[in-house]
Amino acid sequence: MGLFGTSRAADQQDWARSLDGGAYALVVAAALALLLRRRAPVTGLVLCGLAISVYLAVGYPYGPILLCGPAAAYAVAARLPWRAAVGWIAAFTLVTGAAPMLGRSPDEGWLAHVAWLGAWSAAVSGVAAVGAAVQVRRRSEAGVRAEQARRAVSEERLQMAQDVHDGVGHALAVIALHSGVALHVLERDPARARELLDSIQATSRDALEGLRADLDRLRSPEGMASRRPVPVLEDLPVLLARMREGGLVLHERVEPCPDVPEELAATAYRIVQESLTNVLRHAGDTPAWVHVTCRSGTLVVDVRDRGPAAPDPTAVAMGSGISGMRRRAEAVGGRLTAGPGPDGGFVVHAELPLPVAGPARPADPADLRNGARP
Repeated sequence: MGLFGTSRAADQQDWARSLDGGAYALVVAAALALLLRRRAPVTGLVLCGLAISVYLAVGYPYGPILLCGPAAAYAVAARLPWRAAVGWIAAFTLVTGAAPMLGRSPDEGWLAHVAWLGAWSAAVSGVAAVGAAVQVRRRSEAGVRAEQARRAVSEERLQMAQDVHDGVGHALAVIALHSGVALHVLERDPARARELLDSIQATSRDALEGLRADLDRLRSPEGMASRRPVPVLEDLPVLLARMREGGLVLHERVEPCPDVPEELAATAYRIVQESLTNVLRHAGDTPAWVHVTCRSGTLVVDVRDRGPAAPDPTAVAMGSGISGMRRRAEAVGGRLTAGPGPDGGFVVHAELPLPVAGPARPADPADLRNGARP
């Protein structure tokens, strides 16, 4: 475009110097300098400015070579810090803007030179401002992406910490309960003590496997490590049986809830697990009730006990168990409340919305199973 347009522009400027090989060489040099706009924008700006300055100082006609100047300034403004970019672009504008004064007749007067310098400065600075705006937007988008990545990593680590808290904390509570009962019956009922020790071994093995899976997830940023098996509602009987083996009196009613999503089932399981762990820690030797049902498109989880006293509200606020359960419920669009029950003790109530896929199945009284003390 520069080679073709320069000759056409010269036809309208009879006062300018005639085009020759040097003029076309300078046009080519200014255009080729733009090839450096990405890897070395300052070098490209300097070479382009030299070519334009020599072209104008010699007295060649104004033409497409001038388009290379704003393009080179744009590259500098879009890639350099603004302080450095302003300095280079200002020097480029002054040098190229003053060059025509060397190649024009003094009869043109100073007004024509001032008008040219003003127009040239406006063109270069306007395009450079666009480049600076592009750089600001690019950095802002990069910052947003980096913040989103950091937030995703933070949420993943928080989830892993919650999994470790729920899994290991529950396992330790169960182990403490079973070991206490085993010590109590060791002499008069060795067979029962052996059963409890077998349960302690199984619980500790499951906890170690889960902890190892969580640590592998932490060590593997790409997420290629093995993940902890996701619990489902069908795993609740195993959980309740293990708690009952240690002497906890449990009354359960787990109604059939078909087609519950995996994430929702895992949330319900963890809420029951953490609630029973809190019963072991705070309620002492007291029965507990677990009720899981589906009604009106909602998976409802209730865990309550009749401990001698409700947990200290300060401890509840400072602990991570109830807050973790509440975060799990909110993550799937549900809600969870926890506090003293109307008849004493403590109540955890969670409502988790089910996907709209059909009416919930009614309760089956045959699913009511009551535990008893060993």
